[in-house]
Amino acid sequence: MKSNLQIISGKYRGKKLYLPSDARPTQNLARGALFNMLNEILDATKDFTVWDVFAGSGAIGLEFLSRYDKANVVFTDNANSSIETIKKNVKSIDCNAIIQKTDAIAAIEKFGKTTDVFFIDPPYAEFELGTFFVKKITNLAKNGAIIIWEFENNQNMPKINDKWQILKDKTYGRARFIILQKQ
Repeated sequence: MKSNLQIISGKYRGKKLYLPSDARPTQNLARGALFNMLNEILDATKDFTVWDVFAGSGAIGLEFLSRYDKANVVFTDNANSSIETIKKNVKSIDCNAIIQKTDAIAAIEKFGKTTDVFFIDPPYAEFELGTFFVKKITNLAKNGAIIIWEFENNQNMPKINDKWQILKDKTYGRARFIILQKQ
């Protein structure tokens, strides 16, 4: 379904995005704030791979494609409606991306070693899924890898392995973003 969700900056700015019916997308204002934080962290002069792990509509990965010419994006989700929506959104901006229907935990072996930036935003009701993902990816992720973890702001701070440094911890409305970097 069409929505008010759109790409907010870069070469595809203003492009309206489709949403799966059960989506809870990161809102435009929160995404803008997140990418303002990332501008201080990411080196946009080098190729990098982003894995939009629980992709939903794919809005975060699409924002990376719009803003960073050297970004390569992998979208995964285990819901058919999300995968079909991501395919429509990617096609509408005519770009290349890997889109795979899979369980995020099962895909760690495939994508975990080559990813530079992980965006994890599991359903808010499944907070422990994010915790489990971070625990599983810790030994596979390369040094310097970034995790952007979005969860509901009323959740307690998760226990973070000491291999990860917290770079940012910000709340925007209902969403809380923690940005981690592997040491």
